[in-house]
Amino acid sequence: MNIDSRSRSTRGDCADTGRIVLVSNRVALPGETQTGGLAVALAAAMDDGPALWLGWSGRIASDARLPLETMRAGRLEYALLDLPADDFEAYYHGFANRVLWPLFHYRIDLVDYHREQHEAWLRVNRRFAEALAGQLRADDTVWIHDYHLIPLARCLRELGVGNRIGFFLHIPMPPPDVLCALPAHRDLLGALACYDLAGFQTRADLDNYRHALRQQGIASHGRSGAFPIGIDVEAVAAQARSGEAERAEHELRASLSGRRLAIGVDRLDYSKGLPERFRAFERHLESGASSAGQLTYLQIAPPSRTRVPEYQDVRRELEGLAGHINGRHAKPEWTPIRYVNDSFPQPVLAGFHRAAAIGLVTPLRDGMNLVAKEYLAAQSPRDPGVLVLSRFAGAAEELAEALIVNPHDLDAVAEAIDAAAGMPLRERQDRWHALMARLRGNDVGHWARHFLDTLRAEPPRRGGGAITTALPGPHAGALAGVSLR
Repeated sequence: MNIDSRSRSTRGDCADTGRIVLVSNRVALPGETQTGGLAVALAAAMDDGPALWLGWSGRIASDARLPLETMRAGRLEYALLDLPADDFEAYYHGFANRVLWPLFHYRIDLVDYHREQHEAWLRVNRRFAEALAGQLRADDTVWIHDYHLIPLARCLRELGVGNRIGFFLHIPMPPPDVLCALPAHRDLLGALACYDLAGFQTRADLDNYRHALRQQGIASHGRSGAFPIGIDVEAVAAQARSGEAERAEHELRASLSGRRLAIGVDRLDYSKGLPERFRAFERHLESGASSAGQLTYLQIAPPSRTRVPEYQDVRRELEGLAGHINGRHAKPEWTPIRYVNDSFPQPVLAGFHRAAAIGLVTPLRDGMNLVAKEYLAAQSPRDPGVLVLSRFAGAAEELAEALIVNPHDLDAVAEAIDAAAGMPLRERQDRWHALMARLRGNDVGHWARHFLDTLRAEPPRRGGGAITTALPGPHAGALAGVSLR
C-alpha cells in the first residue's frame, strides 16, 4: 500500500476514542441484503467501535430541509436525509452517472456535461455537509466514500468543521488528459485536495491523481495513498459451504448435462465489457479447441441505472448478441450462453461460483472488481476453478496468478478460456493457494483498519476553511504534502 512519505506521528501518539463517521450516497440499513461491494466493505469498517453512517434515505421530498431520520442498531447509528426531486435527478442521474462515471471509466465519448447538473451536484453536497455538521462531535473521524461526494470535505471546511476527513474513491482515477475533458476539472481536483487523506484503489490511480495535481498547479496539505480494497474472505468461503449455496451449486451442475461452467457476474454496465466478452466466447466456440462445445457460459447481469440511455443500449446489445450466438451454436440439448437479468442472494451466488470451472471477469475498466475476489474465495480447495481477469481491473495488480487478458483482444480471451478449461488440477491448486494467501493478507478488515489508522495519524484541524492553493503554473515544483515519486 503506497502512501506519500511526509513524516507523521504514530497511531499511539494520537489515540482516538471518537466515532467513525461514514458518509456515502446510500446507506445499507439493518435487514437489507447487502449485495454491493461498497455496502459490505463499509459495514466491515464499523465493527470495531461506535459509528455513525450518514447518507441519502432513498426518498424524494419537496422540502429539502426536513429533519434527518435517525435510527440505531447496537453501536451503529444511522442518519438519513431526503433530497428534493429536481436536485436528485440532476445530481445522481445527471452529473454523477452521465458525467463522472463515464469520465472516470475513460469513456469521454459518453460524457454528457450540463453546467446546471454540476451546480446541482454541488448543492446536494452542501446539503450533505449541513446535515453532517450538525451530527459531528469534536473527536469524530469522518470517512467519505466515492465520486458522488467528492466536494464534501470542502463544504465541511467552509462550515468550520475541523475534524479529520478522509476520502476513498471506489472507481478508477483517470489520467490528467482524460480528466481535463471535464470543464470543471480544476474545481474537482481542488475538492479532492481538501481531504486529510485521499485513498485510491491502485498505484496507477494514485499516480494519476498526483500527476493531475502537479499538472494543474494545485497544492494539497493532505496525504494520498493506494489502499486496494478487499473482501471478507472467510465469510464468502463460509457462504459457499452453506446449505443454501450447496443446493444452488447442485441444481446448477445438474442442469449442465455433463458440461462444465464458465460464469460472469456483473452489474449491467458498459464498463464491464460484456459485449466484448460475449464475442470472445463466440470466438472460443468457433476456435476448434478441444473445450469448444464443452462449456456453458452463464452471465448474470442485474440491470442498473435503467433510466440512463447508455445502459438501455447495452442491454439491447447483449440481448441481440445472446440470441445471435445461441442461434448459430446451440443444439437441442445445449444452449451455449445463459443470459440472466436478475440478482441473487449472496449464498446463492457463492454456490454458482463454486460450480464454475472458469470465472470470467473482463471489464474494460474497473476500480477493483470484488467479484474476482469473491469467485476465488468461493472455490473448493480440492478442485478450484480458474479466474480469467482483465488487466484493466484494479484486482489485476494483486491477482497475478489469474490468467490476465486484454478484454479488447477477443482471440486472447478465447485462448484464455481454452487454457483455463484444460489446466491440470495441480496447477489450478497452486495458483489458487497463492491467490488466496494474498486475499487473506489484505481482507476488507485490513483495508478499513489501515485506511483509518493512517487517517487518524493526521493531527485534527483547528478551525475550517479551504486548504487548496494555486501555484504559479503547472511546473512550479513539488507540492506540499504530495510525493511526486
